[in-house]
Amino acid sequence: MAKPAYLNLLQAGTLQHRAERLYQRLESCDLCPRNCRANRIKGEIGSCGVGDLAWVSSYGPHHGEEAPLRGRYGSGTIFFSGCNLSCVYCQNADISQQLSGRPVSARELSSFMLELQALGCHNINLVSPTHVAGQIAQGIALAAADGLTLPIVYNTGGYDALDTLRDLEGLIDIYMPDMKYSQPEIGEYYSGVPDYPQINQEAVLEMHRQVGDLIMDPPGIAWKGLLVRHLVLPGGLAGSSAILQFIAENLSKDTYLNIMDQYRPAYQARSHPALDRPITRDEFQVVLKEAQELGLTRLDLI
Repeated sequence: MAKPAYLNLLQAGTLQHRAERLYQRLESCDLCPRNCRANRIKGEIGSCGVGDLAWVSSYGPHHGEEAPLRGRYGSGTIFFSGCNLSCVYCQNADISQQLSGRPVSARELSSFMLELQALGCHNINLVSPTHVAGQIAQGIALAAADGLTLPIVYNTGGYDALDTLRDLEGLIDIYMPDMKYSQPEIGEYYSGVPDYPQINQEAVLEMHRQVGDLIMDPPGIAWKGLLVRHLVLPGGLAGSSAILQFIAENLSKDTYLNIMDQYRPAYQARSHPALDRPITRDEFQVVLKEAQELGLTRLDLI
């Protein structure tokens, strides 16, 4: 397995500078496409619900992630509280829409990463990192200086700003974005953002430019590349066909793709009739067949 990209920045003496540049963007926050401009460094709260310190809900080895991430010893997940989306069906609403857990310093965050490495995890999996990218960058810089050597996974809802992603280039080894919707009005109604498809597609293209298709070592553990998640919603609400076509035509037919069938009504979904049921087996199979017909065959099937 090749060494993580951030070690190249550490060796070049630029990792700390890159982390500081990302953190300073919290002074008039534009880390995500909401551009709320809160001065989070001075304690103002952004539209994500978080100020100057990242909130960590929990961390530990996770054995339920995609096969190339979990391996034998688990993916080293760190769950961040707060979110820049407001999905009415969020299955982790107690974390994303509230501040579960506690605020942590960059030094504490780095210690979590090193602890997960000591436990044998195959990677550091940052769950919902978009709104705390500056704090995360500081944590990576400190952990790298203290011996971190695991790949970094950026596990995001997919509503990511291009400038932030460009500042993250060289810090992130594996990007794992959601591609939630292909129609803007659906994204606005169910996740509270009016431009999700455009922002999401531009972001995923940038992620792919940086890291390319997913690369695994001989045992099948990922160390670099793009892994896309798509959750099938009832009644075709997600616009799955258009998303699959975008991936096949604009990214790569070798994109590693997890088409997820686990939608269940959660959080506020019961108050939205279109979301008030699980998906059917047939709905999932239709999307799966469409992917295969488009030549998308690197599918994460448990």
